[in-house]
Amino acid sequence: MQKWHKLKKPAASASLRDELMRLWQKWGQAQVWFAQRGLALEVTLAYGALVAIFLTALVQFYIPGKGFTYLISFSGQSEAARLSKLRKLDFHVERASAGYDAQYYAQIAMDPSLQNKELRKVVDSLPYRARRILFPAVAHGLGLGQPPAILQAYALQNAVAWLLLAVLLLHWFPPRSWDLFLRWTGVMFCFGLCVSLRNSLIDGPALLLIAFGLYLLEKGRRWSSTVVLALGGLGKETNLLAAPALLPGPGAGGRAWGRALLQGMLLAAPLALWLVYIARMVGSVADVGYRNFDLPFAAYLHKWRDVLAALPETTLLDLGAVWSLVMLVALTVQLVFLLARPRWAQAWWRVGATYAVLMIFLGDAVWEGYPGAASRVLLPMQLAFNILVPVGRSWTLVLLLGNLTLLAAPAALESPLGDGYEVRGAPALLYSHGGETMQLEFSDTWYATERYRREYWCWAADSGNLQLKNPHSQPLVVRLRFAIDTSGDREVVLKLNGVTAWSGFLTESTQVTVVLNNVVLPPGESRIDLISDTPGRRIDEDPRMLKFRLINLRVDLLKMAPAASAP
Repeated sequence: MQKWHKLKKPAASASLRDELMRLWQKWGQAQVWFAQRGLALEVTLAYGALVAIFLTALVQFYIPGKGFTYLISFSGQSEAARLSKLRKLDFHVERASAGYDAQYYAQIAMDPSLQNKELRKVVDSLPYRARRILFPAVAHGLGLGQPPAILQAYALQNAVAWLLLAVLLLHWFPPRSWDLFLRWTGVMFCFGLCVSLRNSLIDGPALLLIAFGLYLLEKGRRWSSTVVLALGGLGKETNLLAAPALLPGPGAGGRAWGRALLQGMLLAAPLALWLVYIARMVGSVADVGYRNFDLPFAAYLHKWRDVLAALPETTLLDLGAVWSLVMLVALTVQLVFLLARPRWAQAWWRVGATYAVLMIFLGDAVWEGYPGAASRVLLPMQLAFNILVPVGRSWTLVLLLGNLTLLAAPAALESPLGDGYEVRGAPALLYSHGGETMQLEFSDTWYATERYRREYWCWAADSGNLQLKNPHSQPLVVRLRFAIDTSGDREVVLKLNGVTAWSGFLTESTQVTVVLNNVVLPPGESRIDLISDTPGRRIDEDPRMLKFRLINLRVDLLKMAPAASAP
């Protein structure tokens, strides 16, 4: 037996060595295959890995029953500020939040003809928002006029545009070197593009149209490029700042300038005609956006002042000032590079320089906040910068500094905070026959969900309630788990459908874990009330009135109960 073992071990070792050698040979053959096509295998795999990371991040924003509507950021403060056809739909709403711009464009997508008179009441500035009609209209078309499909189409437009742009940019940044990889990544994961995706804004799709227009121009298809850039003006009016790309190069004759003039007129025509239509349907189109522009560098310097003042108070829970600093450094490097190295003969320089001038005149509304909207407004400058920076080690630092907002990409694409609760159970309990899931809705006294690492919670300003909706036709037996703490000493009582299910006295330093077993929820709605007679108060520098906090709320679905078990 001992001799047999001595014979087998070398054979096994040789087999493993042979397998590793075969794998190494295949890797070498793959490298040769890619090299013959002017590509680097390692760099190509890195491109693919980042696309996979993007798709993984995107999937996290899907909510069963609500799709990708988390990305639109609907306000939870006013149900009346929504179209009646939208109120009938199930979509994510951000409690205690004013929402963001996409909630207006998504509602315009319900009727891009602007004939729905409700739009004037639910859109903050309809003449201003309606200028950017292209992407709402595309969502309406993709949704075939059906509100649920329109909503999902609008929410996903940025993701589709991101993937198309990722492919298009291979024209300028093929996977041949790590230098080109940095440039591609610097655009695809810059803060502005990530924020556009995260909030379903129009900046990402608008950048795609500029990039495609310039691609056609480089291919010698000037008239096709003009059409694409003209469409871009209907997507976002500042896209017309890409018009200098169509200007002739140095030494061009009068015929070339005449053609450029005609192309410029065609470029502006669609937006001009649409503005006439808006004026007839809605009213004055003179609104250029409140505080969007200012004297040269005025708002830019305000931003530097505010960021430097806020940096000493930065914490791990709030890195907004750090991300603002990163954005300011990156945009400043791009601005200086483009204006210090004029290259009129290059169409991308003409586009980048135009947006650099725009940056100089941007107003406080674009810079304010943390980190601010400037990074997405100036996305074409970001792309032009990466295309134009010369290749070579001496330019590596400039390239890195100009793409510094990459550091903020994980924060911009961070998984959603959720609705402040988690539901677990077998699929048969999670979903009804109609595909509905159990839902919880917090009353208006609750603030928006907050999170730190794996912990999530909701603060209440006063006694509040939660509505639980059992989508099944039978009662459900569930277990409720959560922790609770308070802003001060107080008695807290929990009632389920009017019956006291738990109570306790909590001090300011106490956190209690509560487990309610075998709770029976009848079909339809049930109500949980959390009540305390002691008023809330402010904690440290938090301006909110706070009473108590519900932490890591979880509903475990245990089983179906006979109909007779319903209260």
